Amino acid sequence: MKIAIATVQAPFIRGGAELLAEGLLAACRAADHQAEIVSMPFRFAPDHEVARAMTAWETEDFTRLNGHSPDVVIDLKFPAYYLQHPNQRLWLLHQHRVAYDLWRDDGPLSVVLRDEIRQRDSAYLGRISQRFTIAENVCARLRRFNGLESRALYPPPLHPERFYRAEALPYIFFPSRLEKLKRQSLLIEAMAQVHSPVAALIAGAGGEMTRYAELIERHGLGDRVRLLGAITEQELQSLYAHCLGVFYGPYDEDYGYVTLEAMLSGKPVITCTDSGGPLEFVTDQQTGLIVDPNPAAIAQAIEFLASRPRVAASLGAAGYEKYQSLNMNWDWVLEQLLGSQP
Repeated sequence: MKIAIATVQAPFIRGGAELLAEGLLAACRAADHQAEIVSMPFRFAPDHEVARAMTAWETEDFTRLNGHSPDVVIDLKFPAYYLQHPNQRLWLLHQHRVAYDLWRDDGPLSVVLRDEIRQRDSAYLGRISQRFTIAENVCARLRRFNGLESRALYPPPLHPERFYRAEALPYIFFPSRLEKLKRQSLLIEAMAQVHSPVAALIAGAGGEMTRYAELIERHGLGDRVRLLGAITEQELQSLYAHCLGVFYGPYDEDYGYVTLEAMLSGKPVITCTDSGGPLEFVTDQQTGLIVDPNPAAIAQAIEFLASRPRVAASLGAAGYEKYQSLNMNWDWVLEQLLGSQP
């Protein structure tokens, strides 16, 4: 079967969306399908660039790709699902959130374009009969804003077999892109209130690097909070394996591989009541700690893990077992996405 995976990308930015697309591509090929990722660059602003991308995808005829017509197209992101093909599957990572739950009057999007996006999304997504998203949180948004039902289909982490468990060392780990919605600032400010001999290691690159470095300096935390920048896959796995726990408190995350990677590494996850996707996997006091999104509450959670290492290990072990019970695998994902062929 010929499968086209349709998505967009912000060049030179690599995150969960890219990992998911690559994982799906590898799974399709491992199942002996001919598969390709078909992508276009996407700019988040200004309005005319967003509108241009919408028009480009609307006019993209996937029945005529260099003389080939895919048997099925799997749409991942806005506005790729505007494309033309009679046999599409939606596996939605997220919509253009600044037109939905992240909308602000003083934001980067005009009211006119916001309304246009919502109207076109409802029309184009509504024509796709088999609608999946990557998490219940994304399903809820699609239902709330567009009145469309969908099913959550969790993507497995890339190379889960490479994560391992090891003896904990006194540090909290937070790997993610450095951007406002990921809220590394919460962890930095929490560390100013942590008195136990625990460090915080923050891995990742992004536009907030300078601001976070200044925040660390302002609080005098240079010897306890480190910005590691981009790290290798092997370093990532080692830092997970040896940490005391993982902090992952983004704002209303779509899904979040970090939670699952922590569970694979047998580590408890500290997350927040408004963090979205992680709340689908973390159970308070069972596989981690769920706290209010403020530095004092996060500091208290870190102190709890630091003062009770056996409890921390027990929460991490329960998280590992929880991950195993989910039975996440690409065979199941493909069975759902490619089922009921016309």
